[in-house]
Amino acid sequence: MKRLENYINGKWVAGDGEGQALFNAVNGELIGYGGSEGLDFRSVLEYGRRKGNAALRKMTFHERGQMLKALALHLREHLEKFYAISYQTGATRADSWVDIEGGIGNLFSYASLRRKFPDESYCLDGEAHFLGKAGTFIGHHLLVPKEGVAIHINAFNFPVWGMLEKIAVNLLAGVPAVVKPATVTSFLTEAVAREIVASGILPEGAFQLICGNAGDLLDHVNAQDVITFTGSAATGLKLKSHPNVLASNVAFTMEADSLNCIVLGEDVSAEMPEWDIFIKEVRKEMTTKCGQRCTAIRRIFVPQNKLEDVQIALGKALAQTTIGNPLNERVRMGSLAGEGQRKEVRKQVQKLLASSSIVYGSLDSVEVIDADAIKGAFISPLLLLNEHPFQAKEVHEVEAFGPVSTLMPYDDMESAIELSRMGRGSLVSSIVTADGGVAKRYVLGAGAWHGRILILNNQCAKESTGHGSPLPLLVHGGPGRAGGGEEMGGIRGVKHYMQRVALQGSPDMITAVSNVYQQGAAGKDPGVHPFKKHFEELEIGDQIVTEKRLITSDDIDRFAALSGDHFYAHIRTTDFNGTMFERQVAHGYFIMSAAAGLFVDSFDKNPVLLNYGIDELRFTKPVYPGSELYIRFTCREKVRQDLKDENDLPKGIVKWLVEMFDETDELTGVATILTMVKRKQL
Repeated sequence: MKRLENYINGKWVAGDGEGQALFNAVNGELIGYGGSEGLDFRSVLEYGRRKGNAALRKMTFHERGQMLKALALHLREHLEKFYAISYQTGATRADSWVDIEGGIGNLFSYASLRRKFPDESYCLDGEAHFLGKAGTFIGHHLLVPKEGVAIHINAFNFPVWGMLEKIAVNLLAGVPAVVKPATVTSFLTEAVAREIVASGILPEGAFQLICGNAGDLLDHVNAQDVITFTGSAATGLKLKSHPNVLASNVAFTMEADSLNCIVLGEDVSAEMPEWDIFIKEVRKEMTTKCGQRCTAIRRIFVPQNKLEDVQIALGKALAQTTIGNPLNERVRMGSLAGEGQRKEVRKQVQKLLASSSIVYGSLDSVEVIDADAIKGAFISPLLLLNEHPFQAKEVHEVEAFGPVSTLMPYDDMESAIELSRMGRGSLVSSIVTADGGVAKRYVLGAGAWHGRILILNNQCAKESTGHGSPLPLLVHGGPGRAGGGEEMGGIRGVKHYMQRVALQGSPDMITAVSNVYQQGAAGKDPGVHPFKKHFEELEIGDQIVTEKRLITSDDIDRFAALSGDHFYAHIRTTDFNGTMFERQVAHGYFIMSAAAGLFVDSFDKNPVLLNYGIDELRFTKPVYPGSELYIRFTCREKVRQDLKDENDLPKGIVKWLVEMFDETDELTGVATILTMVKRKQL
């Protein structure tokens, strides 16, 4: 019989004793055993900090991103093996796609996110702040990887996605992971983990796996560690309140199951496409993964005068859901993850029935295809009806973690908003409406109580990923009952695993620490014009100061004629009384163009391939005819680009600080321009 192993301290080891029995959710057969008894959890954390953290901190964001991409590509080569195991959790092929390929997709997303970071192991955060009048004392924020480990305690419902969506973020940040999946479905997590380890892509200590109880793991965390938890609010509170977690101020992110809701807008009628979109969305969210999703729709709010029609339409839609063995191609909904989950769902439904009634499905029986309804953890989709949602507390407090949702009426949008709030915080809410005003009222009224809001209508329905789908670049979490935390979120998520340090010092010192030129720091003589240097040859701080150019009224007239910009302030005959200007003023874009004429090395071919763009362009002082313009041009930052294929040209993006001064040495404008610069041939 298969015995799951834990991957700790660089090797696969089994726990002591027999461990917890693991069963096939479809037929009830014993799969094997999993456990972690006897493991030295202190050594697990110390190993992660000593080996994994040290290795990841030496890598740049770009190197870590390439590592994630390589891992994602490797895992994709083993999809069919993962799918074959996933069926044993009760998941259909479509369910498993969300779990397996959705998780791998997160690796790809965070691999791509490396481009938003410098090619360093750390990064600046936000803008510099000038703290003195002379500009010799500034402040900035720097982000460095924390020196601990990320401990991920995951739920049973997404054994692959739950692991990959979290480690993608901490690995990009430069922090190793210890993953503890729920034991009941850990046999699938272990299969994926074995491929992660076998790939050899991650550095030693960057990834560890515990297929069993967490034991005294939290007794050994410290202030540099980060804990994430997905599961019930009660368990999350227990973990979050652990004495050592509190005493060490360990960062703790919780994503708890919540009573997510969907609202049918008052404007939607049965003749509109939004009506069918609403019905399909509810059916999909009730039955996908057999309703075992933390984002599943638990509460359905519809206008009072449409309650009966919605009930009938949902009943017809749910009747089309075929249930049974997920290996059978006719099946659209598999089983719950095990008999324990089925008992728990039935227990929670009984609580809901104190104030609601079942209007579709059966709590005790279900027709299945190619399966045994008793041996497998099958259950019917259950649509409940509660006609008095303001008086019934159970529907806003009790969650049945399966294909169970409750239909409820509302009188007006204010009532719908209030009902949505009564869940005391959720991961996601949706509103289906074709009216922008209705959407705005709902979002502004309910937004504080939901981590994500989907506005669904006919325009976006084809591309929408749906109510229940968290996205890598958006935060996944919610207030109150939903846990109060955030996962993923793109750059926001990466920062969660990094320490923000406030730096104070001279521009020269902040430049030296950050490797990003700070305005006011001393420049370097590049020896030759910087445009004559290849990417590798350029140094941060390489700087030239140009000759001066006289700005004339004729220049301004010609630019107006060429560009078509005849704004009154650029016309010399304008009466300037009552305006902000003394007389004819140069176009800001003309000044930027004139600046380029001064700093660009124009005549010979050089490593600069093209102008990539302009960021943060500001005009700080009017430039009048007779002014003499000169430029201070400084290499600010360098970002190496990866080769797309064997035919791609080696190159990188260089950011240049462009400071525009007049004859009084006052700043008239400032910008960051980006150029694409050739690297030396490899």
